[in-house]
Amino acid sequence: MQNCIKNVLTLIVLMFVVCGQVAAAENAGTTLAALSDVQKYERAIHIMAMLLVGFGFLMVFVKKYGRSALTATYLLVSVSIPLYFLKENFYGFGGTEGLIDKLILAEFAAASLLICAGAVLGRLKMGQYMLLGLLFVPFYALNEWIVLNGGLGLVTGKVVDTGGSIVIHAFGAIFGLAVASSMTTLKEYDTPIECDDTSDRYSLLGSMVLWVFWPSFCAALVAPADVPRTAVNVILALCGSTIATYFASVKLRGKVSAADIANATLAGGVAIGSTCDIAVPGTAFAIGILAGVVSTFGFAVIQSRLTEMTKKVDTCGVLYLHGLPGILGGVAAMFVVSGINFGAQLSGILVTVVIAAVSGLVSGKVIAALGRRSVPYLDDEEFEGEAVEEDEDQPCVVAADSI
Repeated sequence: MQNCIKNVLTLIVLMFVVCGQVAAAENAGTTLAALSDVQKYERAIHIMAMLLVGFGFLMVFVKKYGRSALTATYLLVSVSIPLYFLKENFYGFGGTEGLIDKLILAEFAAASLLICAGAVLGRLKMGQYMLLGLLFVPFYALNEWIVLNGGLGLVTGKVVDTGGSIVIHAFGAIFGLAVASSMTTLKEYDTPIECDDTSDRYSLLGSMVLWVFWPSFCAALVAPADVPRTAVNVILALCGSTIATYFASVKLRGKVSAADIANATLAGGVAIGSTCDIAVPGTAFAIGILAGVVSTFGFAVIQSRLTEMTKKVDTCGVLYLHGLPGILGGVAAMFVVSGINFGAQLSGILVTVVIAAVSGLVSGKVIAALGRRSVPYLDDEEFEGEAVEEDEDQPCVVAADSI
């Protein structure tokens, strides 16, 4: 395992060298282009806050795994961004975007990777998280190239997916589920995932950071004239999913669940992604409501039954926050966008699902071959100090022994 980590670090150093060469070759833009780049830079920093603070704290709901979750977030982001830049040196995969556009696209890859990692959170060693990033990003870039740029001719026509409902959210979720399905052990299934009031509060903080900056995520690369409409649509979709989550959570559980509020409230942002710059405000709000209901139903009803049936654990419930709402957003585009190419849209969704599932299964086998954690969901195995015991333990809804 130590040799594997050393090899990973060596590859990362090489990636930084190559990325430096790519950056040095970038030409300065015009004054107008430079102004646009400054605006994109601001949105890029918002996205970075989502990646590190939003995703990071969203995943600290696992009570005794908070330090590991935040550290893994740092590592996953730091591996994925330079690795995505590396693809620019390969013939056929490099785009014509400006440097700041490439940074934003790299951040999108990092977001998808964090979604993927959520499915196996707590069951990988730190070196394995980095390996997951090294395996994930090339497949992500391949799918992005095929679906959005017509690579290999598998998708003929334009796929509507401005904010990445399909290529970012659905791909990351399905890849992560495939990894989990190929490496979840019976011991991991039988180990409860504990949370408490404090871990729930931090998770809600992460959710709020994601909520606030989601408009920048969806509007990062849209035309300047479309930024206001995109921001309004995203906010309305998030409002719709938040309201729907509250009522659905109370209806399905009897009381409000912190897990539902931290996760399903964001489903509107996931689902509106495909049409964020096209939909009208009323439609965006309706998509958000539908996504909130679907996501909450997934967490409250489907998750426990699917976990028991498959004996596989989706730690963060990425299927219900990113997978189903992401596919919903891709399908919704066929009803929202006039003149859309139905065949291309369906092909884009299908290709994404297949590539993510197959590559995730293979990646899971590779990662599992490098060893297992002694005990899942604990910081102690890799961090100094001991976990502080609390009296407020309560198994989260994903705990297998609470089903």
